[in-house]
Amino acid sequence: MAKEKKTIGIGLLGLGTVGTGVVELLQRNRPLIESRIGAPLKVRAALVRDLSKPRPPLPPDLLVTDDPEKLLKDPEIQIVVELMGGFEPARQYLLSAIRAGKHVVTANKAVLAKHWEEIFQAAHDQEVDVYLEGAVGGGIPCIQSINDGLAANRIESLMAILNGTTNFVLTRMAQEGKSFKEALAEAQKKGYAEADPSFDIDGMDSCHKLAILASIAFDQRVRIEDISVQGIREITKKDLQDAKEEMGCTIKLLALARAHGQDGLELRVAPTLIPLDHPLATVDDVYNGIYVTGDAVGSVMFYGKGAGKLPTASAVISDLIYIARNVAAGVAGKVPAVAFDVDRQAGRRVLGKEGVQGRFFLRFVTLDQPGVLANLSGVLSDQGISISSVAQKERKKGDKVPVLISTYLTSEKSLYDALEKIERLPVIKEKTLVMRLETPE
Repeated sequence: MAKEKKTIGIGLLGLGTVGTGVVELLQRNRPLIESRIGAPLKVRAALVRDLSKPRPPLPPDLLVTDDPEKLLKDPEIQIVVELMGGFEPARQYLLSAIRAGKHVVTANKAVLAKHWEEIFQAAHDQEVDVYLEGAVGGGIPCIQSINDGLAANRIESLMAILNGTTNFVLTRMAQEGKSFKEALAEAQKKGYAEADPSFDIDGMDSCHKLAILASIAFDQRVRIEDISVQGIREITKKDLQDAKEEMGCTIKLLALARAHGQDGLELRVAPTLIPLDHPLATVDDVYNGIYVTGDAVGSVMFYGKGAGKLPTASAVISDLIYIARNVAAGVAGKVPAVAFDVDRQAGRRVLGKEGVQGRFFLRFVTLDQPGVLANLSGVLSDQGISISSVAQKERKKGDKVPVLISTYLTSEKSLYDALEKIERLPVIKEKTLVMRLETPE
């Protein structure tokens, strides 16, 4: 007869939307989850900021406390799940848990993106597990899929829609003709956007998530400072209409990491035109999509809900199952969840403007007068930039007219050198909108 396994204790740092989702899902699917672990689980304690806050029904034996020491120093808790978000005190609690020899699950993309080395070095020193599936893509199992399922591949590129708020806004603008402000207001009304949506709209949420995914995909530390970031505030419903009519494309806030040979790595978050027949073009509303290309597998795509109570709880509990299996088998902390050495300095060089080439879509607003197109094309030509297409649209106000130009492959530096000269032309009446074109050459 098999010996009964000891109960594995869990502590929750945070009992908000995702935290209560974890408790709910563990209760709902307990027999299934424990059968997949081979040992029983018990959520012993949960740390909260406000004990008086109303909460859904919880197990009667769950200790809800505002004292972190009751959780971090409890010898019956082997796994700490951090669901607080933000940098502090989440970072402090994570490190305290690790130094106390506890294994960690976190869904905190911000603290991981900023403090990756510190957290994983501490875990390495203490020989504890750190798992992070819930930090990117909500319920989409993308981190373990890239880390383990695609481990035999050299990853060539990773393109992803990682922020549900911006994707919802762009979807409403494209499908219903809403303005940016109207679509954002709807997102806020539905609870998809914060009262201050800057972190999402300006691309930083996607930047943090890309830093994590690219670090894993390319076996090297990618920092948020390495990533070029552009948000969607300047995108208009007319831009989406023109992208469709003129280029057969839609616009998405795309997070991209792409290898350039053995030595270079391109990293950016930016509104990008992608063909309507590309799999990512059909990722709408608050859904996320991650499109990965490996040298052996070719292209694969992960799609699903990028946030939410139960989808994110699903990802968190998948990490719990991984760690709990290791605890039950007595091998926890022996094999790190993230394979590359946090001390390794070698890796691809992050490319600046000089080293990155691409196709671009440019929206100029100019005076409606003869010679404008000749002036624009002349400056572009002087920088060695070839034009793929030109369209002059109807007047905006008074004598101003939008001019749309798409380029063939060119260096980013050449493009911005040209734009610096073009912006000084007296015929240019508004700041030029620049977007990438991820289309076949």
